[in-house]
Amino acid sequence: MKELRLRALRDPVAHLAYLETYDDAAARPDSYWQKRAADAAEGASGARQIVAVGPGGRWLGTLTVLVEEAGAPDWAGFPVERRQGHVVGVFVRPEWRGSGLTGALFDAGVEWAWGSGLEAVRLIVHPDNGRAQGFYRKAGFAPSGRTVPLAGVPGDHELEYVLER
Repeated sequence: MKELRLRALRDPVAHLAYLETYDDAAARPDSYWQKRAADAAEGASGARQIVAVGPGGRWLGTLTVLVEEAGAPDWAGFPVERRQGHVVGVFVRPEWRGSGLTGALFDAGVEWAWGSGLEAVRLIVHPDNGRAQGFYRKAGFAPSGRTVPLAGVPGDHELEYVLER
């Protein structure tokens, strides 16, 4: 998990896609990564991590679906209107992009969300991340029209995309 996350944070668009920095992630102890992997794999703490594993057990890509409960605030402080999934941490190694792996990860994440009784799945994407937006549209997600301001970055925002059940 740690190796793939650090690779993701070195991606050329990481500054558009992740709230965490490489330096912050690299400084975390192995115990943090072990707990994070175990919790996400078991669906603990309202999250499920989906991982594509290749030859030799190498992680090729991942995404996580966070469960957001109706009536609770989301990560940005907005009220959640319905029980929904929030896709975060999407990353596929560059050499596997275009292979169908990203679609398979999304299919598995959405299937888990529907099987968990979630009413919708959403994600947040930076307006400058055209590669991600193109894929999300292809996967059936549509812009909701809602924007989310970026904390600490005056005037900057991200876009919400939603997949309805």
